[in-house]
Amino acid sequence: MNQKRSDFDPERGSAQILGALLVEGGTLTPSELESVLDLQRESGERLGRIVVREGLAGEASVAKALAYQLGLAFDAGPLSPEPAAARLVSGAFARRKEVVPLRLEGKSLRVAMADPLDLASVDDLQFQSGRRVKVVVATPQTIARAIQETYEEEVSALARELPSDVASSEGSRRSEAPRGTPLVRLVDLLLHRAAEHGASDLHVEQTPHDVRVRERVDGVLRRVTEIPPGSRAQLVSRIKVLAGMDISIKRRPQDGGFTFVHADRSLNVRVSTLPVERGEKAVLRILDPGAAPGGLEELGFSTRDLRRVRRLVHGGQGVILAAGPTGSGKSSTLFGALGELDRTGRNVVTLEDPIEYRMEGVNQVQVDPRAGLTFPAALRSLLRQDPDVIMVGEIRDRETAEIAMAAAITGHLVLSTIHTMDAPSGVTRLLQMGVPGHLVTGGLIGIVAQRLVRRRCPECGGRPSGCSYCHDGYRGRTGVFQVLQMTEALRGVVSQGGEASELRRRAEEAGMETMAADARRKVSEGVTTPHEVARVLREAPGDAQPCSHCGEGVPPEGLGCPHCGWCRVRSCVCGRVLQHAWRFCPDCLRQAPAHPIPPRSPDVKPSETGA
Repeated sequence: MNQKRSDFDPERGSAQILGALLVEGGTLTPSELESVLDLQRESGERLGRIVVREGLAGEASVAKALAYQLGLAFDAGPLSPEPAAARLVSGAFARRKEVVPLRLEGKSLRVAMADPLDLASVDDLQFQSGRRVKVVVATPQTIARAIQETYEEEVSALARELPSDVASSEGSRRSEAPRGTPLVRLVDLLLHRAAEHGASDLHVEQTPHDVRVRERVDGVLRRVTEIPPGSRAQLVSRIKVLAGMDISIKRRPQDGGFTFVHADRSLNVRVSTLPVERGEKAVLRILDPGAAPGGLEELGFSTRDLRRVRRLVHGGQGVILAAGPTGSGKSSTLFGALGELDRTGRNVVTLEDPIEYRMEGVNQVQVDPRAGLTFPAALRSLLRQDPDVIMVGEIRDRETAEIAMAAAITGHLVLSTIHTMDAPSGVTRLLQMGVPGHLVTGGLIGIVAQRLVRRRCPECGGRPSGCSYCHDGYRGRTGVFQVLQMTEALRGVVSQGGEASELRRRAEEAGMETMAADARRKVSEGVTTPHEVARVLREAPGDAQPCSHCGEGVPPEGLGCPHCGWCRVRSCVCGRVLQHAWRFCPDCLRQAPAHPIPPRSPDVKPSETGA
């Protein structure tokens, strides 16, 4: 890049440089720059985006000022990348660095950038393309739109190159497709695209008319593309070859796996195939072994629940269970707990099926039932390995549960998961498995029930139409929790048979809140939305009671309607249910409202009502 300013110093940092340029160009005042830099230091967000978000200037004004001060051209868009230029830069790099390759100019490559001060990206572009890079400036929104049109279309273009009829694809079903063919490139692109979007799963399934490919992002399946029906067998065979599966077996399920490298990260893919009416369906689960949470504070616990869970984890012995359905983040909670522990002075061992995360200082064992290494067998052997902390991937049967409880009674800390809808149901599930009551009362110290809800997009604030950084106004997920600590009263209920309703009542008396209460807290904080909470915490048909205000269903345990915001009980802003005689909230000491809070207008933000 040829900068207009002779004193341009990349060592000063792009945020300070951009701020100085905006002040010099009259876009910001010095006092506005100081306040924006304070916000930038706190959030780590790009300074230009903060300027736009705070209403100090528009995207185009910031980009034009930056281009003028640096002596670069400004392109208002729409951008029209040439295919030859687009092939020199990967879609992953373009999305990550917000750059668009526009055209080749002799031995140079002209690109549009949202942040031309990112000289490291310019160097990477020159290395990746093998050409000198010339930069023009464009707004982030213009860049994002061009990236989507340029690289998202690549999937559909490859799909159109595949054979559309069964006969023309028959010969290639029986062997691995050569590298460089549209089929191989399509599978690679689908995998890398899923990794870029943070997808947990990739589905390949046949419909009456074509083959549909979908990816699960933040818990929701989204369409990627359709491919010709005649190419389904080719696509599934290619996936089987990668996963080390037998491509000739189509009438029974198979499991396999492989690894692939994306953006310098090695990702694991678990593949499962299932015979269906029109052939086979394949599901690919994408796991990032290096994405283990470093601690519990990353998961979304409230201050109160975080303190309670940490007290359980640092107690040193007992069984702690994470409860919830598949995909509710239970494994992340267990690894978050492990991240809180001293793994240097303790022997920490995990039994997993499969191993999802890699964690330094932890001995991780892959359970293999076909080789006789089941959870109970591995757990018995593990107890002879002088463990301090044991993580068992899942409590699936009575035998595993009994060994885990017995290990806790003898002084070990045991972490595991169980499939129940809430925390009290986890206790009754253990008893229904046949675990003796004295083992449950002696070993179990707590249960954390949870779900995952999508976060509001920080860029657009949750706009339903979404933005260039999100889909439908959501980006990323956080946990909604219910923490049950075993007390003497609860142990007494368990020893008498453990009725779920009585357990729930006693646990609430001891301070346990519902997941709905935690969800309301996150709505009031602007983390998520009532619609997302209603989607995730929906009740079984017939359980919900109609709201007296809007008529929509309200969960039996809910304090209010997730659809219109009507609060039917007295509660604090922080989410704590308040007893009739209380004048102040015991958790945050705010003054208690006199009456239940009426429904808020759709135009009013949650923080404005205190609901």
